[in-house]
Amino acid sequence: MKIIPAIDIIDGKCVRLSKGDYDTKKIYNENPVEVAKKFESFGIKFLHLVDLDGAKSKHIVNQKVLENIAKETSLQIDFGGGLKTKNDIEIAFNSGANQITIGSIAVQNPEFCYDIIEKYSSDKIILGADCDNRKIKTSGWLEETDKDLIDFILEYKNKKIENVICTDISKDGTLQGPSTDLYKDILSKTSINLIASGGISNIDDVYEMQKIGCSGTIIGKAIYEGKINMKELQDFIEKTLI
Repeated sequence: MKIIPAIDIIDGKCVRLSKGDYDTKKIYNENPVEVAKKFESFGIKFLHLVDLDGAKSKHIVNQKVLENIAKETSLQIDFGGGLKTKNDIEIAFNSGANQITIGSIAVQNPEFCYDIIEKYSSDKIILGADCDNRKIKTSGWLEETDKDLIDFILEYKNKKIENVICTDISKDGTLQGPSTDLYKDILSKTSINLIASGGISNIDDVYEMQKIGCSGTIIGKAIYEGKINMKELQDFIEKTLI
């Protein structure tokens, strides 16, 4: 299972929110490149980079941060937030993203996304399924929809999507543990490669996500608040390589 630390960006700084609420913003580091380099020094190979300014403004904003991390590390970066047009997506890939995450646009303009998947292939595109009470939310989690989570994932599986990041918004940034039952349900009904996101609070949660069959786990606040230390994650990674 991939260990995927998260760096969320507002005003070029590394921040975290609680439950997607921009008013809860907490700045952890003013230099995201430093944070990324630290992750890499502990054997981390993957990074989830989110342009929160982009998600709110509905176009890519922090591509320079992406470019700098891509230049100064060897991390495999998946990038999301504000990718609404072909130009946004090209900027992301040209700035160093290895994969992009489509979320809001996947709800609002599915035909556009089907074309993107066809153009770049399913291994380059991750579906972002951000939900609250099993209903998809969009635009930086500011807008509600009546779209069912499982139905949404299955629609895109039919279009050859293989990788899905599911964030339970009610858990995100709370350090209250992940939505294990929800993830089990997704895995049993869709058989996609599921990356769990939201609520991870300690290293036991990480092992639990591995146990239920997730292909990856995104970890944010638990790292920044010291609930999981980097040596624990390094040990996890080394065990999976044995």
